[in-house]
Amino acid sequence: MTRMNQGGNKIGGADSASRAKTRASGGGAPSGGSPALSIVIPAYDEAGNVGPLLEEVRREADALGRSYEIVVVNDGSRDGTDRALDELARGDARIRVIHFAANFGQTAALAAGLEAATGDVIITMDGDRQNDPSEMRRLIEKLDEGYACVSGWRRDRHDDALRSFASRIANRLISKATSLPLHDYGCTLKAYRRDALDPSQLYGEMHRFLPVYVRARGGSVAEIVVRHRPRVVGVSKYGFSRIPRVLADLALVRLLFKYRTRPSHLFAKVAGYLFATGALVGGYGVVRGLGKAPILDMPVLLAAVLGVGSLSLVGIGLCCELVMRNHFYVLGRRPWRIARTVNLPDPAATGMVSDRTAPTKAVQGHAPL
Repeated sequence: MTRMNQGGNKIGGADSASRAKTRASGGGAPSGGSPALSIVIPAYDEAGNVGPLLEEVRREADALGRSYEIVVVNDGSRDGTDRALDELARGDARIRVIHFAANFGQTAALAAGLEAATGDVIITMDGDRQNDPSEMRRLIEKLDEGYACVSGWRRDRHDDALRSFASRIANRLISKATSLPLHDYGCTLKAYRRDALDPSQLYGEMHRFLPVYVRARGGSVAEIVVRHRPRVVGVSKYGFSRIPRVLADLALVRLLFKYRTRPSHLFAKVAGYLFATGALVGGYGVVRGLGKAPILDMPVLLAAVLGVGSLSLVGIGLCCELVMRNHFYVLGRRPWRIARTVNLPDPAATGMVSDRTAPTKAVQGHAPL
């Protein structure tokens, strides 16, 4: 059940001297162990933002009093983001960088970052500085109440009115289709428990459906209001061209989570609707007289034919999507290619390179969705 929480209490801190010592030594994680917190940030052409953002993230993470790492995925940037990240990582071993060989999209970048993250708690945020890192404290506090995922809600968005309206409509559709009522599926600022995630299931534009995945695996999901800041540097990478892709992925999510073990029920239902529509159109044709009017002069019949064709293409697309997902899952491949990493192991050794057949990091007893 979705619950709201706008409060926040401090959960520890560290004095400035100890923070400086930790940063200089590249520490922050227990000796021989993993950090308590991983912060995953996808970035694409954000050369002017990554420096100030990571400084802000480190300041807020230091104040939490928990060991942490920052995993930044450079999604094939061409504006010097790679050089800026390399410089930052050289000065702080807690900053781990994954450089993609090309632009593979936000879902791929988040999936690669989640696979590389080693913390028990994972926080995701955008690289454009519109998400406020100070909200990490409240996300963790809510997570500590026993939730597996806490999703941010940008109630007061600093975006244009048309985009905000389209987002509200999309969120209502997703909430209705998934039976998980959230106000802001598109907000990247979220917190997860590591054991509630399986990044190998993310393709297309699926990153926005991560709370649905968590709930499907038995985890509880909460939502809190978070601050949203205006963009200061750079331009937005989000456009209305994403809407058809999101809707297509929503249809796939519906298939995966409601009809995963009985897909024939879905297609039987659609076939029933089409048969009923065909019967109505056929009756209309009989009344009007099929022999007296060319088919192109019958708009209802033409619309029905086009509708059946479009639904057939959607069905074929869903089947192809399932085949593609199983292809990647069975072969242990990833839909991205890593050029190099900084402060991380060789990607070939971790199975994160798409042209290797290393085993998939599957959760015990969890089959591909």
